[in-house]
Amino acid sequence: MSGYIINSWIKFMQGPLSKMRAELAEQVNYFLPLGQTEVPLNEKIGKAVRLTYTGNINCKHCGRATRKSFSQGYCYPCMKSLAQCDMCIMKPETCHFHEGTCREPEWGEANCFVPHYVYLSNTSGLKVGITRHTQIPTRWIDQGATQATIIFKVSTRQQSGFVETVFKDLIADKTNWRALLKGNAEPRDLLADAESLREQLRLKLENIISEFGADSIEAVEQDVTEINYPVLEFPEKIKSHNFDKNPVVEGILKGIKGQYLIFDSGVINIRKFTSYDVIFEQV
Repeated sequence: MSGYIINSWIKFMQGPLSKMRAELAEQVNYFLPLGQTEVPLNEKIGKAVRLTYTGNINCKHCGRATRKSFSQGYCYPCMKSLAQCDMCIMKPETCHFHEGTCREPEWGEANCFVPHYVYLSNTSGLKVGITRHTQIPTRWIDQGATQATIIFKVSTRQQSGFVETVFKDLIADKTNWRALLKGNAEPRDLLADAESLREQLRLKLENIISEFGADSIEAVEQDVTEINYPVLEFPEKIKSHNFDKNPVVEGILKGIKGQYLIFDSGVINIRKFTSYDVIFEQV
């Protein structure tokens, strides 16, 4: 850990950023990873803090220095060679494993041929999404959802992509991040939404099930998870900080939602700057 200590608490810490770690509780608990250490963030809300980008970026996979981060934290060679950086991760329905062209077949088997969930969430509005079975509720928190529920369990990532694509005909698969940071969306009856969508898309879903088999896609009825974020005040206007344009981000930390730190001076998406070497200070 880099830093100096005053009265038994850490004055500053330095290291490469990773996306914030979150714990679901009555109010989400956030931690900012800097290399091998973490800054507990909830206790910093309402206080003045500063983040300073040192100008160094090291690939989170191989560690080599890179002047630009690709695919949120990778150097260019790793971005071009790793399966986790391939287009099919963003669009699972385009999986090409069966064609024998997966960049890393062992990685694909371990990460794509495992159960995935299709879910509905309330972020800036109603949204459909997919995630691995191990990423619930982390995925929902990372996206800033205030409500979420699982609607389907599927056997592979590609199958989850096909199901998600069907739902995209009726609802969004992306979040309006500006609306997300201006406040919480109005509560919804997600279980009623799920029932209505299943009925509207019944024939298309039956076609997918008939292609992959009845055991591959399973409808799920689950209680809605309610998520409360530690935010003192949402901004009226959104100003976005960018380390590539200004290496210093500082101000009063007003709150945290999704992967965004909300300052009185603007907001910053921490995940976007994965692998950037940053100094964190309470000032």
